[in-house]
Amino acid sequence: MILFVLVGLAVLIVLWAILTYNGLVSRRAMVAEGWSGIDAQLKRRADLIPNLVETVKGYAAHERQTFDELTKMRSEAGSQNPAERAQTEGAITAAIGKVMAVAEAYPDLKASANFQTLQKDLADIEDQIQLARRYYNGAVRNLNVAVQQFPSNLIANFGGFTQAQFFQLDSAAERAAPKVSFSG
Repeated sequence: MILFVLVGLAVLIVLWAILTYNGLVSRRAMVAEGWSGIDAQLKRRADLIPNLVETVKGYAAHERQTFDELTKMRSEAGSQNPAERAQTEGAITAAIGKVMAVAEAYPDLKASANFQTLQKDLADIEDQIQLARRYYNGAVRNLNVAVQQFPSNLIANFGGFTQAQFFQLDSAAERAAPKVSFSG
């Protein structure tokens, strides 16, 4: 009888370990999926930047440094870890804000249908980036909790699971979406 209890207990422990390991794999996959969502939205925004710069550049040629800075940052954003990418994207957001501020000084530009379309697209993309960040950070939280909590941390350590980094912006200015105004 004791042998059956020990075998049953061993089977339960093995089943628990398998389920815990599979749960960690699933959480890690959700983190990867979340990062992919952020990356896709940031790429959409990066693809919009040249159009925005070219549209505004025609009206404000003397703001060349701002445009060059934004274009340079766009090319630097790439396969960085979440903390580095958040820093780069925060700088891009600030630079987009500068471009929008330049546009405020040109009523003809603000009235341009092309510029208004770009503003709308940018606002939509910023909303999607926020949603993707929330999903990713939620997936990171779930993975990190499972990696740290006992007893799942035993399986996490054995399986080589590590905590993931949150995608967070450092300053309040970086957290603010670029100001997109449709008022004339």
